[in-house]
Amino acid sequence: MSDPHKIAVLQMRSGLDPRANAAFMADAAGEAARNGATMMFTPEMSGLVDRDRKRAAESIRREEDDQVLARMREAARENATWISIGSLAIDKGEGRWANRAFVIDDRGEIVARYDKLHMFDVELGDGDDWRESNAYDAGDAIAVVDTPVGRLGLTICYDIRFPALYDALGRARCDIIAIPAAFTVPTGKEHWHVMQRARAIEASAYVVAAAQCGHHEDGRRTFGHSLVVDPWGEVLLDLGEDGSGLGYATIDRNRIEEVRGRLPSLANRRAIPDLPPR
Repeated sequence: MSDPHKIAVLQMRSGLDPRANAAFMADAAGEAARNGATMMFTPEMSGLVDRDRKRAAESIRREEDDQVLARMREAARENATWISIGSLAIDKGEGRWANRAFVIDDRGEIVARYDKLHMFDVELGDGDDWRESNAYDAGDAIAVVDTPVGRLGLTICYDIRFPALYDALGRARCDIIAIPAAFTVPTGKEHWHVMQRARAIEASAYVVAAAQCGHHEDGRRTFGHSLVVDPWGEVLLDLGEDGSGLGYATIDRNRIEEVRGRLPSLANRRAIPDLPPR
């Protein structure tokens, strides 16, 4: 039997100043540790939310120079807590960026990285068009890391719409899957909760979805509703649409084994043959 672990989920309204965003995150890490959380999860683009890419470029740095990453490594070390940064915009050189997640251990060491696989290139209508690939390069590998709260699989936001990624993380026997996001409001209202629950059920794993929320300085509005969903699809935490701050939930690996025993879909999984071309 495994001991349950308390986790903290940080909902944010990240703005244009990485230093202010980092200070907010570091304060939250201290609060989470004082409240007994083993690990804290933050949203996608925790360090900077800015649709103006020319302006954003003035704040985006290489990994070794990123002030938000450095501050969160310091916060993890100071508070002896693990931190999963949902993602930061990282300069790759030659005018290209990565949307990169990090896992930091309680010594402040980076133990995992993940570059978002699926670029958000969509036309939602009413002028709400997104072309993430204009500035960001897609990743080319999945990422799984063992943490004190369980084996953690990393994904980011739009990845949620591609079940093959979560199938791979399920086969890797992840206990938890992080799905940090800066979800748009129209798609959030229609799809957010149902997809988060589906990914948890499919992988028989906890889903932790720290999210951006509310009206941001760059003019966009994000959906909020940071969630923790258990392996049966039960929503354990929902932080609502428009409030920044921490929420808490318990990760219980005994619950994972219970669900996998009752409904052994991972054990029963078979390879799916390819269909003939049309």
